[in-house]
Amino acid sequence: MSTSENHLLEYVGLARIDGPLVFVGHVGAAAYGEMVEVRAPSGEVRLGQVLETSADVTLVQVFEGTSGLSNKNTRVRFLGDSLKLPVSRDMLGRVFDGFGRPADGSPMPFGGEPRDIEGKAINPHARVYPRDFIQTGISAIDGMNTLVRGQKLPIFSGNGMPHDRIAAQITRQARLLAEDVQFTIVFAAMGVTHDVARFFTKTFEESGVLTNVACFFSLANAPSVERLLTPRSALTLAEHLAFDHGMHVLVILTDMTNYCESLREIGTARGEIPARKGYPGYLYSDLASIYERAGRITDSDGSITQLPILTMPSDDISHPVPDLSGYITEGQIVLDREMFQRGIYPPIAGLPSLSRLMKDGIGKGHTREDHAPLASQLFAAYSYVKQVRGLAAVIGEEELSPLDKTYVKFGDEFERKFISQGEFENRSLEQTLEIGWGTLAALPRSEMHRISDELADKYLKARHEDDDEA
Repeated sequence: MSTSENHLLEYVGLARIDGPLVFVGHVGAAAYGEMVEVRAPSGEVRLGQVLETSADVTLVQVFEGTSGLSNKNTRVRFLGDSLKLPVSRDMLGRVFDGFGRPADGSPMPFGGEPRDIEGKAINPHARVYPRDFIQTGISAIDGMNTLVRGQKLPIFSGNGMPHDRIAAQITRQARLLAEDVQFTIVFAAMGVTHDVARFFTKTFEESGVLTNVACFFSLANAPSVERLLTPRSALTLAEHLAFDHGMHVLVILTDMTNYCESLREIGTARGEIPARKGYPGYLYSDLASIYERAGRITDSDGSITQLPILTMPSDDISHPVPDLSGYITEGQIVLDREMFQRGIYPPIAGLPSLSRLMKDGIGKGHTREDHAPLASQLFAAYSYVKQVRGLAAVIGEEELSPLDKTYVKFGDEFERKFISQGEFENRSLEQTLEIGWGTLAALPRSEMHRISDELADKYLKARHEDDDEA
């Protein structure tokens, strides 16, 4: 029997129920990823998806959970098609759940085009190398860990850290420098509480950016399988906006650790052999199927840029989720707990953070000619500050050399003026670079090995002369 004929049949009874999974015996024909209609004894209809098939049993995950189902009286019908989301440009300004169903009280936008949420792999030959600076308004990102259009750049955070506030700030402030381009944001949150979801929607509404944002929320009390579909629903809409409408889309995914926890839970229920920390062995390829949906392609003017956010259990950057994410993505922005405890916002660590594509999206023709050497010099100087602080912790700051004390002063100024900024402070790139030069002026010219004489004369000379007069 073919799968097209199978959807005419209804199977009565289940072989087994295990968590969000049901096992249906002796199915004539079923395909991986096929949608399933599960009718509970009460008459309630739920949707599910085929995870695994064999000659004896077909494994189905039920999206709304298996509570109230029974082995004897549950009815199952295979629908002969994969899970599709009707996407439309009218979804901007709306709030949806993880399945893509309206969660704001309004009906589904009319006339949406159904798209498979798994998407299609982008032919590597059709990819365009990511370029063009995206301004987030946050100096520690724009100045030293620049986000580039078409890039995937994750934020590594920890429990209790302000990644939600940073995500909201980037959503409010992110823009392309070119004024004649269509730039929009798709925001997806997985496993968040009602309070956090309300925080995001409220701040987007109050700032006036909600009309240009599509939100997908999978709440903490939703079935865990919904978290697995949320980023795919969001990316399906992003692909429609980018490659059908030529828009530039920034996709923010938070929290990918919650996504991976759901993947582990489903894998355990399926009886899979666990790998590192109990996660399934295909964690890498599963994450890649999400992250690799970012980029630019040759036959479209649009682009998808990803900013995944994940919390590191116990702040362990070697944990499988951040570890594997680092292999797939092009850098990372790391939040530092010690800086957070000192009241620095955003607590972006200067040295562990890295944007591997930064060099291709800054400089003359993209941002400003001094951007790259300034960032390099700030990295070098701040690295030495860390060494000096370590030495001061052993021998005392009063025993430091005059030059080392100058570096300590620079480090304090750098963290207070450059890294630290208000949650609602939107800095332009010019402001960021000027603040960078201002903090660098605390060091003698002889210490600036990465700054050319030409740039030093243009941006530093006046500041040093002012310091000498003072």
